[in-house]
Amino acid sequence: MLKHRGFPSRLPSSDFQFTVRRPNKKGATKLIVRERYADRRNADRLADEGFMRALWEYFGEESFERGNLDAGRLSWLLGREVEYADDSQDPEDYETLLKINVGRAMVSFPDVFGG
Repeated sequence: MLKHRGFPSRLPSSDFQFTVRRPNKKGATKLIVRERYADRRNADRLADEGFMRALWEYFGEESFERGNLDAGRLSWLLGREVEYADDSQDPEDYETLLKINVGRAMVSFPDVFGG
């Protein structure tokens, strides 16, 4: 499992985790597309925005390996702002390549992109 050195481990002053410390012995937690409903708590929205900001600052428009990024946090963005970078989409592989869908991310998180 690739560890993204320098990537924030959590949202500051919160318990919202962005990375995991060590690989799961049973394999990577499966990435799933989670529906974000309009009535989500403000804290959850801030965590999504903070995670997107960290992804953008760390990776930009480049493809990136899932590595030690938290599956739960990625799943809130998967299928919209974050997508698989190629056809070898294995939701249970730490080496799966992902990328930011910049157009959708700019609409969902305008403050991250200076809007």
